[in-house]
Amino acid sequence: MPLQFNTVKLFAGSGTVELAEKISNSYGKPLGDMTLSKFSDGEIQPFYNESVRGSDVFLIQSTNQPNDNLLELLFMIDAAKRASAHYITVVVPYLGYARQDRKDKPRVAIGAKLIANLIVAAGAHRIMTMDLHAAQIQGFFDIPVDHLDGSIIFVPYIKSLKLPNLTIASPDMGGSYRARTFAKFFNAEVIICDKRRKRANEIESMSIIGDVKDQDVVLIDDICDTAGTLSKAAALIMENGARSVRAVCTHAVLSGKAYDTIENSVLTEMIVTDTIQLNPEKRRSCSKIKVLSTAELFAGAIKNVNEHGSISDLFEIK
Repeated sequence: MPLQFNTVKLFAGSGTVELAEKISNSYGKPLGDMTLSKFSDGEIQPFYNESVRGSDVFLIQSTNQPNDNLLELLFMIDAAKRASAHYITVVVPYLGYARQDRKDKPRVAIGAKLIANLIVAAGAHRIMTMDLHAAQIQGFFDIPVDHLDGSIIFVPYIKSLKLPNLTIASPDMGGSYRARTFAKFFNAEVIICDKRRKRANEIESMSIIGDVKDQDVVLIDDICDTAGTLSKAAALIMENGARSVRAVCTHAVLSGKAYDTIENSVLTEMIVTDTIQLNPEKRRSCSKIKVLSTAELFAGAIKNVNEHGSISDLFEIK
């Protein structure tokens, strides 16, 4: 007996409209009709202008700041559940609070676990995301997690640059596994920038483990927030004799003076994805940012989830 597929409906949260439109175009189905209402005191109320009864609903929303993006997603899940959606998949290209994945000091919250609990409690059946800060965060969810790998997007672009002496670098010790995984695609050496922090977003000192002389270095990271770590790592790499240095970063949070920091850094370019919508005005002022789209990858994953296909097949780099 052939598999029966339910009707797919895609909806975009207000924080991820541009990417959601690209995903819907790649998937070949228009976004569903939804309205976000706001009360005068700031309360939000999303509601669907069409039936979702019996449908496989995919709700597309990154949970970057402001926190309204997270609340909006939770309300979208609840509304779909109460409207009798058959299956609710939340497509969260960037999962906010993922850096709070453990107790690194006494008396702190584990924010990533709390966010996972909220998404599950709201009624989601499945979550689809990309390049979590730590892969173990998948275990925080008591529902299936489709963890998409951004290397499928970055590797072909880096190969197209034809860098003669490619070396992969991690901007800190914590990202060494990510860098080594990336380096396997190029059979390249890995160097590590060992940093010590005074406090969040403020670096005390940094040193390099490995040789970068006459190398074309590509720094690999999952999140670029203030761009302070990447810019300092890039400067240190160039001071140690590298020919060029680029940065690859999946989630361009880019808070504070990040755009200026990138533009004024020694980086040749900063290669990011569109999991977070960039500030259009600031984006125009920064010539070094190169944006690669994740739309086709997410559209393919949505198709495979609906048709009970393999997600891992999407990560084969040719």
